[in-house]
Amino acid sequence: MISKKWLKYINSLQIKKYRQEQQQFLVEGSKSVVELLQSNLKVEMVFCSESFHDEFHLLFGRLPFEICTEDELTKAGSFENNNAAIAIVAIPSKNKFENIATAKIILVLDGIRDPGNLGTIIRTADWYGINHIVCSEDTTDVYSPKVIAATMGSFARVQLSYQNLKHFFEDTDAVEVYGAFLEGDNLHHTPLKSDKQVCIVIGNESQGINGSIAPFITKKIHIPGTGRAESLNAGIATAIILDNFFRSNH
Repeated sequence: MISKKWLKYINSLQIKKYRQEQQQFLVEGSKSVVELLQSNLKVEMVFCSESFHDEFHLLFGRLPFEICTEDELTKAGSFENNNAAIAIVAIPSKNKFENIATAKIILVLDGIRDPGNLGTIIRTADWYGINHIVCSEDTTDVYSPKVIAATMGSFARVQLSYQNLKHFFEDTDAVEVYGAFLEGDNLHHTPLKSDKQVCIVIGNESQGINGSIAPFITKKIHIPGTGRAESLNAGIATAIILDNFFRSNH
């Protein structure tokens, strides 16, 4: 059973202000909670259905949990229906952003505002084995329930860091910084290096890459198209660029 106190607390973590105050976030649904239970993230509490616990009890170890009904899970969380679980998780400290100096590819997100796009980008990065994403300070919060849900569990493997991108590029050792621009070179005809560290920058859904970041781009690239759409969804554009990158280097 979820007490009124816990219900109020879970509801509060759907709001960024309270996530930041408490340094905790929510993970909902069977797929995401199973991925969470197999990760190194610190789980504070799990509320779950009896059937979910019966199936995955070996993953719980000594984690505190409470059995509750599907109606309680749905009422507490952001899903329309939840017959599995809700977990309360500690937000990793900033010093958990490890090994970026040895990463060959760093994905950089400049002003991505749509939670679904951010979640898709994280999932795509995970598919291609990219473990590090650097986000501008105005990129949407990775710990939003909508973002976490859209990652389909990839949040447990991909590390995100929110930074002033100007300062980040001033300090980075990346030998090439690729950026998506409408006036860039044809992506399909551009050799993409991966023998040394590179950054791939994806800009805001409607405005592209911020002008203050543009001077750090060493290679502007463009996804060619023959239709009449004004632009591509940021998540789709990321997938196309990463696929071309890996096809040209494998």
